[in-house]
Amino acid sequence: MEIVDLKLLVVGASGAIGGELAAAAAERGARVAVAGRDPQRLAHAARRARAGPGLLFDAYDLEGGRALGPRAAEQLGGLDAVLVAIGAVAFGHCSQLGPEMEEHLMTVNALAPMAVLEGALPLIGPGGSVGAITGVIVDRPLGGAAAYRASKAALSAWLDTARVEYAHHGVSVLDARLPHLDTGFAGRALAGSAPPLPPGADLDSWVGAVLDALVQGAAVLAPYGRRGEPAASPSTTAGRVR
Repeated sequence: MEIVDLKLLVVGASGAIGGELAAAAAERGARVAVAGRDPQRLAHAARRARAGPGLLFDAYDLEGGRALGPRAAEQLGGLDAVLVAIGAVAFGHCSQLGPEMEEHLMTVNALAPMAVLEGALPLIGPGGSVGAITGVIVDRPLGGAAAYRASKAALSAWLDTARVEYAHHGVSVLDARLPHLDTGFAGRALAGSAPPLPPGADLDSWVGAVLDALVQGAAVLAPYGRRGEPAASPSTTAGRVR
Protein backbone atom coordinates (compact mmCIF):
# COMPACT_ATOMS: atom_id res chain seq x y z
CA MET A 1 0.00 0.00 0.00
CA GLU A 2 1.37 3.41 -0.95
CA ILE A 3 1.74 6.12 1.67
CA VAL A 4 2.83 8.96 -0.60
CA ASP A 5 3.34 12.30 1.18
CA LEU A 6 2.39 10.87 4.58
CA LYS A 7 4.06 13.03 7.24
CA LEU A 8 5.39 10.40 9.62
CA LEU A 9 7.49 10.57 12.78
CA VAL A 10 9.39 7.37 13.63
CA VAL A 11 10.69 7.37 17.21
CA GLY A 12 13.43 4.84 17.86
CA ALA A 13 14.83 5.12 14.35
CA SER A 14 18.34 4.53 15.66
CA GLY A 15 17.25 0.98 16.52
CA ALA A 16 16.86 -2.00 14.22
CA ILE A 17 13.06 -2.01 13.88
CA GLY A 18 12.64 1.76 13.91
CA GLY A 19 15.35 2.25 11.31
CA GLU A 20 13.73 -0.24 8.97
CA LEU A 21 10.29 1.33 9.50
CA ALA A 22 11.64 4.77 8.62
CA ALA A 23 13.48 3.55 5.52
CA ALA A 24 10.56 1.45 4.27
CA ALA A 25 8.11 4.32 4.79
CA ALA A 26 10.33 6.68 2.81
CA GLU A 27 10.68 4.09 0.05
CA ARG A 28 6.88 4.00 -0.20
CA GLY A 29 6.64 7.76 -0.53
CA ALA A 30 6.24 9.04 3.03
CA ARG A 31 7.90 12.18 4.31
CA VAL A 32 9.70 11.01 7.41
CA ALA A 33 11.13 12.61 10.55
CA VAL A 34 13.32 10.39 12.71
CA ALA A 35 14.07 10.47 16.44
CA GLY A 36 16.37 8.39 18.57
CA ARG A 37 19.10 8.23 21.17
CA ASP A 38 22.32 7.28 19.34
CA PRO A 39 23.62 10.22 17.24
CA GLN A 40 25.58 8.19 14.69
CA ARG A 41 22.92 5.57 14.10
CA LEU A 42 20.25 8.27 13.98
CA ALA A 43 22.21 10.17 11.32
CA HIS A 44 22.43 6.96 9.30
CA ALA A 45 18.69 6.38 9.67
CA ALA A 46 18.01 9.95 8.55
CA ARG A 47 20.07 9.42 5.39
CA ARG A 48 18.29 6.15 4.59
CA ALA A 49 14.88 7.77 5.10
CA ARG A 50 15.84 10.95 3.22
CA ALA A 51 14.83 12.80 6.38
CA GLY A 52 15.91 16.09 7.89
CA PRO A 53 18.26 16.24 10.89
CA GLY A 54 17.47 13.52 13.40
CA LEU A 55 15.74 14.52 16.63
CA LEU A 56 17.84 13.38 19.57
CA PHE A 57 16.09 12.35 22.77
CA ASP A 58 16.55 10.11 25.79
CA ALA A 59 13.77 7.92 27.15
CA TYR A 60 14.28 9.31 30.66
CA ASP A 61 13.57 12.83 29.38
CA LEU A 62 9.80 12.52 29.33
CA GLU A 63 9.25 16.21 28.57
CA GLY A 64 11.67 15.86 25.68
CA GLY A 65 9.58 12.93 24.48
CA ARG A 66 6.42 15.04 24.63
CA ALA A 67 8.16 17.65 22.49
CA LEU A 68 9.04 15.26 19.66
CA GLY A 69 5.65 15.55 17.94
CA PRO A 70 5.77 19.36 17.77
CA ARG A 71 9.40 19.26 16.64
CA ALA A 72 8.57 16.78 13.88
CA ALA A 73 5.52 18.80 12.81
CA GLU A 74 7.72 21.86 12.46
CA GLN A 75 10.24 19.91 10.40
CA LEU A 76 7.63 18.29 8.14
CA GLY A 77 5.09 21.10 7.94
CA GLY A 78 2.50 19.05 9.81
CA LEU A 79 2.08 15.56 11.21
CA ASP A 80 -0.15 12.73 9.99
CA ALA A 81 1.18 9.73 11.89
CA VAL A 82 3.61 8.58 14.58
CA LEU A 83 5.25 5.21 15.20
CA VAL A 84 7.15 4.54 18.43
CA ALA A 85 9.66 1.69 18.31
CA ILE A 86 11.76 2.00 21.45
CA GLY A 87 12.38 -0.58 24.11
CA ALA A 88 14.69 -2.33 26.55
CA VAL A 89 14.65 -5.88 27.87
CA ALA A 90 15.94 -7.65 30.96
CA PHE A 91 15.45 -11.26 31.97
CA GLY A 92 15.01 -12.76 35.41
CA HIS A 93 12.31 -14.36 37.54
CA CYS A 94 9.79 -12.19 39.35
CA SER A 95 11.87 -11.89 42.52
CA GLN A 96 15.26 -11.40 40.84
CA LEU A 97 15.48 -8.11 38.96
CA GLY A 98 14.73 -5.65 41.74
CA PRO A 99 13.00 -2.25 41.72
CA GLU A 100 15.75 -0.29 39.94
CA MET A 101 15.67 -2.49 36.83
CA GLU A 102 11.88 -2.73 36.97
CA GLU A 103 11.65 1.06 37.06
CA HIS A 104 14.03 1.31 34.10
CA LEU A 105 11.95 -1.10 32.02
CA MET A 106 8.74 0.72 32.90
CA THR A 107 10.25 4.08 31.95
CA VAL A 108 11.71 3.00 28.60
CA ASN A 109 8.95 0.63 27.52
CA ALA A 110 5.86 2.43 28.81
CA LEU A 111 6.31 5.96 30.16
CA ALA A 112 8.53 7.19 27.33
CA PRO A 113 6.27 5.97 24.47
CA MET A 114 3.26 7.34 26.35
CA ALA A 115 4.94 10.74 26.66
CA VAL A 116 5.75 10.83 22.94
CA LEU A 117 2.18 10.01 21.95
CA GLU A 118 0.69 12.38 24.54
CA GLY A 119 2.60 15.21 22.91
CA ALA A 120 1.79 14.15 19.34
CA LEU A 121 -1.87 13.14 19.46
CA PRO A 122 -3.29 16.72 19.70
CA LEU A 123 -1.45 17.58 16.46
CA ILE A 124 -2.97 14.78 14.36
CA GLY A 125 -6.19 15.41 12.49
CA PRO A 126 -9.02 13.13 11.39
CA GLY A 127 -7.79 10.16 9.39
CA GLY A 128 -4.43 10.23 11.13
CA SER A 129 -2.87 7.47 13.15
CA VAL A 130 -0.39 6.71 15.90
CA GLY A 131 1.10 3.43 16.98
CA ALA A 132 3.70 1.75 19.15
CA ILE A 133 5.55 -1.55 19.19
CA THR A 134 4.58 -3.64 22.20
CA GLY A 135 5.09 -7.34 21.46
CA VAL A 136 3.30 -10.66 21.40
CA ILE A 137 4.50 -11.11 24.98
CA VAL A 138 1.50 -8.97 25.94
CA ASP A 139 -0.67 -11.98 25.08
CA ARG A 140 1.76 -14.82 25.79
CA PRO A 141 3.53 -14.93 29.18
CA LEU A 142 7.17 -15.98 29.03
CA GLY A 143 8.96 -17.34 32.07
CA GLY A 144 11.85 -15.13 33.09
CA ALA A 145 10.37 -11.98 31.54
CA ALA A 146 7.77 -10.80 34.06
CA ALA A 147 9.02 -7.22 34.42
CA TYR A 148 9.51 -6.84 30.68
CA ARG A 149 6.02 -8.14 30.01
CA ALA A 150 4.52 -5.89 32.66
CA SER A 151 6.06 -2.80 31.04
CA LYS A 152 4.84 -3.74 27.58
CA ALA A 153 1.38 -4.63 28.91
CA ALA A 154 1.19 -1.20 30.57
CA LEU A 155 1.84 0.47 27.21
CA SER A 156 -0.71 -1.81 25.53
CA ALA A 157 -3.36 -0.85 28.11
CA TRP A 158 -2.62 2.84 27.56
CA LEU A 159 -2.99 2.39 23.79
CA ASP A 160 -6.36 0.68 24.31
CA THR A 161 -7.66 3.65 26.27
CA ALA A 162 -6.19 6.24 23.90
CA ARG A 163 -7.99 4.42 21.07
CA VAL A 164 -11.32 4.91 22.84
CA GLU A 165 -10.62 8.54 23.66
CA TYR A 166 -9.51 9.53 20.16
CA ALA A 167 -12.07 7.52 18.17
CA HIS A 168 -14.40 10.51 17.98
CA HIS A 169 -11.49 12.56 16.58
CA GLY A 170 -11.13 10.08 13.74
CA VAL A 171 -7.60 9.15 14.88
CA SER A 172 -6.66 5.47 15.04
CA VAL A 173 -4.27 3.94 17.57
CA LEU A 174 -2.22 0.87 16.65
CA ASP A 175 -0.83 -1.69 19.09
CA ALA A 176 1.81 -3.65 17.13
CA ARG A 177 2.36 -6.90 19.04
CA LEU A 178 5.31 -8.17 17.04
CA PRO A 179 6.74 -11.66 17.52
CA HIS A 180 10.39 -12.43 18.23
CA LEU A 181 12.41 -11.01 15.33
CA ASP A 182 16.00 -11.54 14.15
CA THR A 183 17.32 -8.17 15.36
CA GLY A 184 19.58 -9.23 18.22
CA PHE A 185 17.33 -7.44 20.73
CA ALA A 186 17.15 -10.36 23.18
CA GLY A 187 20.93 -10.66 23.09
CA ARG A 188 21.27 -7.06 24.28
CA ALA A 189 19.40 -7.69 27.52
CA LEU A 190 20.28 -5.36 30.39
CA ALA A 191 20.23 -8.29 32.80
CA GLY A 192 19.96 -12.05 32.59
CA SER A 193 19.84 -14.26 29.52
CA ALA A 194 16.94 -14.94 27.22
CA PRO A 195 15.03 -18.18 27.74
CA PRO A 196 14.64 -20.43 24.71
CA LEU A 197 12.92 -18.46 21.97
CA PRO A 198 11.31 -19.56 18.69
CA PRO A 199 13.08 -18.83 15.42
CA GLY A 200 12.94 -15.14 14.63
CA ALA A 201 10.23 -14.01 12.24
CA ASP A 202 11.13 -12.08 9.10
CA LEU A 203 11.81 -8.42 9.90
CA ASP A 204 10.95 -7.05 6.45
CA SER A 205 7.57 -8.77 6.42
CA TRP A 206 6.63 -7.32 9.79
CA VAL A 207 7.88 -3.85 8.91
CA GLY A 208 5.59 -3.87 5.90
CA ALA A 209 2.72 -5.19 7.98
CA VAL A 210 3.16 -2.43 10.59
CA LEU A 211 3.07 0.29 7.93
CA ASP A 212 0.00 -1.26 6.29
CA ALA A 213 -1.78 -1.55 9.65
CA LEU A 214 -0.95 2.06 10.48
CA VAL A 215 -2.41 3.53 7.29
CA GLN A 216 -5.42 1.20 7.38
CA GLY A 217 -6.32 2.40 10.87
CA ALA A 218 -5.95 -1.02 12.49
CA ALA A 219 -6.24 -1.45 16.25
CA VAL A 220 -3.97 -4.45 16.87
CA LEU A 221 -1.39 -6.19 14.70
CA ALA A 222 -0.22 -9.59 15.93
CA PRO A 223 0.88 -13.03 14.65
CA TYR A 224 -2.59 -14.51 14.77
CA GLY A 225 -2.85 -15.49 11.12
CA ARG A 226 -2.22 -18.92 9.67
CA ARG A 227 1.28 -20.15 10.65
CA GLY A 228 1.83 -16.96 12.62
CA GLU A 229 1.62 -14.46 9.76
CA PRO A 230 0.72 -10.85 10.58
CA ALA A 231 -2.99 -10.32 11.18
CA ALA A 232 -4.60 -6.96 11.93
CA SER A 233 -7.86 -6.28 13.73
CA PRO A 234 -9.83 -3.22 12.59
CA SER A 235 -10.13 -0.11 14.70
CA THR A 236 -13.49 1.35 15.62
CA THR A 237 -12.35 4.50 13.82
CA ALA A 238 -11.89 2.47 10.60
CA GLY A 239 -9.80 5.38 9.46
CA ARG A 240 -7.05 5.58 6.90
CA VAL A 241 -4.26 8.09 7.10
CA ARG A 242 -4.83 10.81 4.55
